[in-house]
Amino acid sequence: MELAEVHDQLARLNRSRLAPALPTNTWRDDVAAEMQLRLLEGDAVETERLRVGDRAARAPGDVDGFIAWYERLELDGPGQGDPLFRWLAEAATLDQMRWFLHQEVAGEAGFDDLVALTQLKLPDQPKLELARNYWDELGRGKATAMHGPMLERLARSLALDELAAIPVVWESHALGNLMLAMASNRRYAYHALGALGVVELTAPGRAALVNRGLKRLGVTPDTRQYFALHATLDVQHSIAWNREILRPIVAAHPAAARAIAEGALIRLEAGRRCFDRYRAELGVEAR
Repeated sequence: MELAEVHDQLARLNRSRLAPALPTNTWRDDVAAEMQLRLLEGDAVETERLRVGDRAARAPGDVDGFIAWYERLELDGPGQGDPLFRWLAEAATLDQMRWFLHQEVAGEAGFDDLVALTQLKLPDQPKLELARNYWDELGRGKATAMHGPMLERLARSLALDELAAIPVVWESHALGNLMLAMASNRRYAYHALGALGVVELTAPGRAALVNRGLKRLGVTPDTRQYFALHATLDVQHSIAWNREILRPIVAAHPAAARAIAEGALIRLEAGRRCFDRYRAELGVEAR
């Protein structure tokens, strides 16, 4: 099965998978159908693990060496420095920016929910840092400061619902599918920590450029708050993530370093594929 078909099927599963629901008389059939898709999901993650395996294997196993390797992904990880974001900041039209955001919103798996799923049964120190991160995602108890609704407000303000008929590229679906797969399957718990942490590590620069582009296009500060916030807050989140989560886990379980490295690279490769596809669709030169 082609990757595009795999991730289109998984995207359909994930739209209803975690949504609150009520019991039905067809629950056995529903579970059987979900099991087939869960197997497809596992194959998708294993395919990505093979793709990044050689590079992940070169990550050091000692704590200091591993953290240094991980932090260098901000500079030399897949997709870093992609020209798409400079172009969005300096040249994209409003319609082009809306198309980009339409794709990004579709691939957004919900960082807060991914953190909540990942923290299950982790040791105290990492769990507490994940809780602090989660609390920030929830606006520290203020509904207007919750990060998810901030993105929804931007989508409403730019009328992204008007683009519903425009297809979402499979690469965007894949990004969200892989993040949810790692967070919701405990065999990939350390992969999820690597993937979520690398988002905090690498997102600020891209968020700042998207915010610049939105400002250039006349989008008001309250509307572009999501990107303005992530351009700054994620820097501190990343420092704490590496110190309070990754460092103690690798110190206690050196074998987890490989899984964390794979998760980070899987997330970055999924992002790189998105950037490549977005540039192709928008007519942006690669370099």
